[in-house]
Order: sequence, then structure tokens, then C-alpha cells
Amino acid sequence: MTRTETIIAGLDVGTTKICAIIGEVNADGMVDIIGVGTAPSKGLRRGVVVNIDHTVAGIKKAVEDAELMAGCHVDAVYAGISGGHIKGINSHGVIAIKSREVTAVDVARVIDAARAVAIPMDREVIHIVPQEFMVDDQEGIREPIGMAGVRLEAKVHIVTGAVSAAQNIIRCANRSGMRVHDLVLQQMASAEAVLSPDEKELGVGLVDIGGGTTDVAVFAEGAIQHTSVIPVGGDQLTNDIAVGLRTPMAEAEKIKRRYGCALGALVNRDENIEVPGVGGRRPRILSRSVLADITEPRLEEILGLVRRELEKYNLLQSTASGLVLTGGTVAVDGICDLAEQLFDMPVRLGYPIGISGLVDVVNSPVYATGVGLVLWGAHNRGAGLIESYSDEGTLGRFVGRMRQWFAEAF
Repeated sequence: MTRTETIIAGLDVGTTKICAIIGEVNADGMVDIIGVGTAPSKGLRRGVVVNIDHTVAGIKKAVEDAELMAGCHVDAVYAGISGGHIKGINSHGVIAIKSREVTAVDVARVIDAARAVAIPMDREVIHIVPQEFMVDDQEGIREPIGMAGVRLEAKVHIVTGAVSAAQNIIRCANRSGMRVHDLVLQQMASAEAVLSPDEKELGVGLVDIGGGTTDVAVFAEGAIQHTSVIPVGGDQLTNDIAVGLRTPMAEAEKIKRRYGCALGALVNRDENIEVPGVGGRRPRILSRSVLADITEPRLEEILGLVRRELEKYNLLQSTASGLVLTGGTVAVDGICDLAEQLFDMPVRLGYPIGISGLVDVVNSPVYATGVGLVLWGAHNRGAGLIESYSDEGTLGRFVGRMRQWFAEAF
């Protein structure tokens, strides 16, 4: 295997920043992070591309920086997708086993049966993730191939998104000179980087609070059970700070990251911060508690929306091991304490795990999605199911997967 074949690139196109991460699969099968590049994101709103040119410029800058650090060139990426258009549903499929022994073709057929749900023309399937299989009356099977039986059932989680939103991300990558191996839901990518197998088995909720959206995923019994996207994120908090403190948005973002606190009770009332003025006005000195009075209600609202989402689908009891918070907004002090109060369960920050190389550089929840995209590519590139996307749409990937199924059958 040449070095080019071991290089994997992840592209996290977010509302606030665009992040490119390059990894290399070493001889032990581990992923070495060898390059990281970031650029401001000016062409997205709430996870959806609204300006092609600005997004392309950001992608080029992030990828060039990552390539310079890695000392290599990449021409294909695994890209993340998010936004309020994302919907996740659970489905169920049943087929008869032809040869009385489950084969890979039977598994493909039952998953295809499970995906036979009504999807509007303006939406497309992004992921079909098996949750469990059942052979005859035997439940809880994760790998049915080789088992004897006459009836095969599958429970799957189907993630769909707007065709236009997916194609715009692909088009931006293509215009930046890169192919897209696969589109990956951002919270599923983050889960690859920050969740342990034990947490997925016992039950865990992943909350990725980005700039424009808050992505939610629930895992239990080793499989994903629920995904959703809440169209509120850290940008709303930054806007609250800019308005409340009367300071420019750029300065509000710096103040949020440096002095923000999710719980006013944790702030020393005697601590002061300098707030730059707008339009050349002189800076002002304010108590940090004033900032906490702005950040706490907004973060409480965001986490409250997450709790309402989990309660709506009766998933709170499925998160036995607690919650994992990730994304750029969770850098605010005290957010875990606030979440523990609201959810009454253990909460931790999600840092990338299971990697080597430039670990210190990406040791932050900010890079969870980017690292997760690289790990997703490393885990799935050998499956033979990934076909590159292009500007012509996503039909190529579906045709490629069907071609593989028929090759196995005949």
C-alpha cells in the first residue's frame, strides 16, 4: 500500500469555521494526525451553504494549511454535513432467507427493504445505519452472516437531508479541487472521535454545540438510536454578548471564549473585563458577572432544547452513562456543571481519542468533528461501499453500492 492510499482527509465545513484535518493510517492500523488547517467560515448560515465563493475560499485556505503541515497533497475528502434540514428516522425491514443461511446479499436485501420509506423528492438518504438484526425469533444480533434461519429482519436508522444542501457542499469541495469520498453526518463523525465503546453500549447522548446548530445523537446497545439537529448554536450566544455589552461581533466572540461562564455562581464578582467599544468608542470596564448573566440564560435555553428533544422521544432513560458535550461552544467555563444540573446525569467534555501524531494540536472539542471524519474514513474505506461524489449528484455512490451487491450475489 502506497503512502497516498493511507492518507485520509476530513473536511468539517461549519458555520463559524472550516477545518481540514489530514491523517495517515500507520502499520498498526492507528490513525496519525499529520496536518491541521482552519479558516473562518463566511459562507454558511446554520450549517447550510449560502455563499459558494466564500465557502470555496475558506475550504482552499484550510486545506492548504493542512497540506503544508502534513507535507503532502490531498485530492479527496470525507466531508461533514449538518443543518436544520437533517432528519433521522428508525425503520424496519423483513425478508425471506433464500438459502436457509444468511449471506452478505441477504443483509444488503434486508437493509434495502428497511430503507423503503416514503422520502420527498427534495430529500436524499445520507446514512442507513443498522441497529440490530433478528433471525427468526432471535433478537439482538449484530452480525447475522452465517446464521441459519428462514426469516431475516433488520432495524435501521435512516438519516436524510435536503438534496440541495448536500449538493452545495459537494460543489464547494469540487470547486476547491477535491472529490468527496462520502458525506458524513457531523454528530456521527464526532461520535467516532469522542465516544468509547463502553459508552455506546451502556447508552450515551452526544451533544455537539456548534456555531449555527446543536447536533444531537443518542447511542445505546452499541448502535445509534436517534439523531436530530436543533437550529440554535453558539452564534446566538455571541450575538447576545455583542448586543448586551455593546461591542463588535468579533470582540464578542473573543470575550465569550476568554471570559464566558455558563454559571454565574462560579464567577468572582470582583473580577472585571475590558469590553471594546463600537465605532471607535473607548473601551469600558465591566464585571465578569455581567457577562455571566448573559451567557447563562442562553446556554440554559440551548441545553433545555436538547432535553426537550430527548424527552420527546423518551430517550433520557437510554443515556445511562450520561452526556458528552463537544463543539466550539462548550469551551465556556462551567457548561458541564450547568448541564449536570439540567439533566441530572454525569456530563463530560468530548476530546478526540484513539489517535496518535499531533494529538496536542487537536486536543480540543473544537476538532472533534474533523478528527471524527478522518476516523470515519479510516474505518469505512476498506468496506468497498464508498464511491466518490461529484457535481452530477449522488447517484454514483448508490450505483456503486448496487454494483457491489450484485458482484457478491453472482
